[in-house]
Amino acid sequence: MKKYLFVRIINILITLYIIATATFFLMKQLPGSPFDEERLSNLSEEQRIEFYAKYGLDKPLSEQYVLYLKNLVQGDLGDSFYFKGQGVSELIAGRIGPSALLGFQAVLLGFTLGIVLGIIAAFKHNTMWDFSTMLVAVLGVSVPNFVFAALLQYYVGLKLGILPVAFWESYSSSIMPSLALSLIVIALIARFTRNEMLEVLQQDYMLTARAKGLSQFKVIYKHAIRNALIPVITILGPIVVSLLTGSLVIENIFGVPGIGSLFVDSIKVNDYTTIMGLTLFYSAFFVLTMLVIDLLYGVIDPRIRISGAKE
Repeated sequence: MKKYLFVRIINILITLYIIATATFFLMKQLPGSPFDEERLSNLSEEQRIEFYAKYGLDKPLSEQYVLYLKNLVQGDLGDSFYFKGQGVSELIAGRIGPSALLGFQAVLLGFTLGIVLGIIAAFKHNTMWDFSTMLVAVLGVSVPNFVFAALLQYYVGLKLGILPVAFWESYSSSIMPSLALSLIVIALIARFTRNEMLEVLQQDYMLTARAKGLSQFKVIYKHAIRNALIPVITILGPIVVSLLTGSLVIENIFGVPGIGSLFVDSIKVNDYTTIMGLTLFYSAFFVLTMLVIDLLYGVIDPRIRISGAKE
């Protein structure tokens, strides 16, 4: 296990280095500047040179790259060019709360309902329960979440006036965005759970469990669910990352001050350091989440052994 973790951590560091390098050079290829040209036009040539020197943009690209990596190793993501000179780390820390809340609620609701609907569909195969669940799954995958978000805003926010339409005022402001994000989670988890449960229910050990006189609950919990959850956990990793790090569209629709909206704003103004910092943050969170998902396999099913763990 120690050897496996060591190899995975090395691979993670190499992956993040490649992503950081690629993002850095791609940012430098973007047209335009992170600074307002009208603002710079009021400066003299000497002031303009001094301004660029302050942010290190007057140095050769190779020197900028080395400096960026040096600061990165020290945990410094740099200062934002646009957001009043704030540090990128501070910006992310200040915006992660709303995004994490929306993502956590969406994952919790989506995973719970998806598992329940998938189990019901499998045990009520070829009935109205099964067809209804699959209809929800198809709609969840087919209908974009921003369409569902607009419907929630119109009917729940405007027509019924139950929840705020937009802006981040209180906990109630997080309910509709979380519901909009959870639709795709419910659809994917329900479909995968149903398919895996149908396959598990046909296995010989399920017949043996029933022959021993085990109750339906024990058959489902101890044998069916544990084996059916493994493929579900696999798809849950990328879903968790995408939701917990913020939905670009949903956060802008509901006016949520999360890192998704921060990402969009930084792209609009060519804020190089913020874009690179957020990209690296997304990437690090993704690879670490996938590592946790791999380790969870052994928890769900002790028969699974991570490749190389015995070496």
